[in-house]
Amino acid sequence: MKRIAVLGSTGSIGTNTLDVIASHSEEMQLTAITAHSSWQQLAKQSQQFHPRWTVISDPKLSSVVTRDSFSNATEVLFGADEIERASSSDDVDIVICGIVGAAGLRGAWAAVEAGKTVGIANKETLVVAGPLIMELARQNQATLIPVDSEHNAIFQALQAGNPKDVKRVVLTASGGPFRGATPAELKEVTPAKALAHPTWNMGPKISVDSATMMNKALEIIEAKWLFNLSAEQISVVVHPQSVVHSMVEFVDGSVIAQLSPPDMRLPIQYALTYPDRREGLNIPMDWSQSFELTFEPPDREAFPALQLGYEVAEKGGTCGAVLNAANEAAVERFLAGELHFCNIAISCQQVLESHQFDPNPTLEELFLLDEWARKEIKKWK
Repeated sequence: MKRIAVLGSTGSIGTNTLDVIASHSEEMQLTAITAHSSWQQLAKQSQQFHPRWTVISDPKLSSVVTRDSFSNATEVLFGADEIERASSSDDVDIVICGIVGAAGLRGAWAAVEAGKTVGIANKETLVVAGPLIMELARQNQATLIPVDSEHNAIFQALQAGNPKDVKRVVLTASGGPFRGATPAELKEVTPAKALAHPTWNMGPKISVDSATMMNKALEIIEAKWLFNLSAEQISVVVHPQSVVHSMVEFVDGSVIAQLSPPDMRLPIQYALTYPDRREGLNIPMDWSQSFELTFEPPDREAFPALQLGYEVAEKGGTCGAVLNAANEAAVERFLAGELHFCNIAISCQQVLESHQFDPNPTLEELFLLDEWARKEIKKWK
C-alpha cells in the first residue's frame, strides 16, 4: 500500500490527486492533506479519505476551525512547520507537492531531505532552488517525478533513450488566451480576460502565468535543473490543441512525444504508480476521428517573459528565486487591478537586473531575496 501526502490538497493539483487515489484505493492510501486556509474543503476531504493528519498552515484559524467537521481518525494540525513534519514522516512514502508558489518549497525540501518519492507539481521548487534540491535528492536518494504535464511528458519520453543521447527537449505551450494578440490588444487585457484559459482549468495565478507565458519561462528553468540540460537544449513551441504535452529529440533525429487529451490526472497517476501504469480516469485519444495538431513558434516580442526564462536558466544562482518572487507579487497586483498586464514581465525584468546576484546562494539567502523581490514589485504601476 502506497501511503501518500498531498500538499495543497484543495487546489487543482490536489483535488485531481485525490481523484486518482480514490480510483486506486486498493493500492493507495491518503495519509496527510494540507491547505492554507480552505479548512471547510479540507474537512470534507478528511471525511471522505480519513487521513491520519490534516494540516492548516494558517495558524490564525486554530480558533475558528470546527474540529468535529473532520473525521475522527484525523488529527488536525496548524502551522507551516506541520507541513514539513507530515512530508518527512516515516508513515509517508510519496509526497505530491501541489502548493502554488514559493510557499511550497519548504514542504518539498523536507520530503526530499527524508528521501521520499516526491511528485513535483509546483514549478517554483526547482525554479527557486533547483541546484540545491537536485543535490539534496542525490544525497538522500530521493526520487523526483515531475507532475507538471510538460515535464512529466519529458520524463516519460526519456524512457525511450539514454540521457546522454538527448539533443534537446521541446516544451509545448497552449499559447494561452492571447495567442496571436497584437500589442494594442494586450494593452486592453483585464484580469477576467487573462483568467479565461482556452484549454486548461487552473487556478488564478497559473492562468495569468499562461496568459503572459511566464509559465513557460518557469518551465524552461525547471527543465534545466530537473533534466540536467543547458538552456540551449530547451525549446518552446506553441501547440494550441494541448495534446502533445512535450517532446524529446535525440541525437539520431528521433523525436519521442507524449500525447493525450489535456487532463492532469494522467501525469499525476503516472507519478503515483511509476514505473508501472494503471487504467486511468482520463478520456483516451479517439483515433477514429479526424483532427489536426498544429505547431508554431512563440511570439517573443508580444510575450517577453519567455526570454526571461532563458536568461535565468543560463545564469542560475539567485536569478530563479528573484524572478519567481517578482512574478508572484506582480500577478497578485495585476489581479488586484494595481498593475498593468504588459508590466508584469517588464517589472520582473527590472527587479532581476537590479538585484545583487550570487552564483551559489544558500536556501536562507534565497528566502531573503524572495522577500526583497516582492517588496520591489510594489514600486511598479
